[in-house]
Amino acid sequence: MRYWNKFTRIIYYLLNARNYKYLDFKSAVLFSVRVTGKKYITVKRNSMVQRQGWLLAVKIDEHEPEIIIEENCAIGDFSHIVAVRSVHIEKSVLMANKVYISDNLHSYEDISRPVIDQPVVFKAKVRIGSGAWIGENVCIIGASIGKNSVIGANSVVTADIPDYCIAVGCPARVIKKFDQELNKWVSVK
Repeated sequence: MRYWNKFTRIIYYLLNARNYKYLDFKSAVLFSVRVTGKKYITVKRNSMVQRQGWLLAVKIDEHEPEIIIEENCAIGDFSHIVAVRSVHIEKSVLMANKVYISDNLHSYEDISRPVIDQPVVFKAKVRIGSGAWIGENVCIIGASIGKNSVIGANSVVTADIPDYCIAVGCPARVIKKFDQELNKWVSVK
């Protein structure tokens, strides 16, 4: 695991594991990662959250929030994951740097108040399917990404992307799908 030696991983684990919902001994959350709401966060075996990231699980109502990062995931530098209900990152997901994932938005409907004074509202649960690849600077807000799908750099995802698709843009739209019969990626018109 890049930037992470065995001794540092052991120290982090010993200092923090009891505060997490679950932190696997063979996972790595770098010391520079800001973690808020550890008791709602699970990081499983061989997953790594790299430099300067932020994991934030915050309770805003009667629902318990959860962030689950399954096995063999790589979360890039400066990535920010926020859950008020559920963000679930399945096995073997690769995320580039500066990815933002959230299941919520700031309310803005009351124009008599600044947005900062309005409540955070739940949008939808987020699931990143196993084997997905999320490009640099991607924002995923209240949407799920299918298994083995690819989200191109700088995309903004606000609607679900199916399994085995490539999506790009703002808002993100599917440009290719994997055709099981042809056994190749085909363009979507």
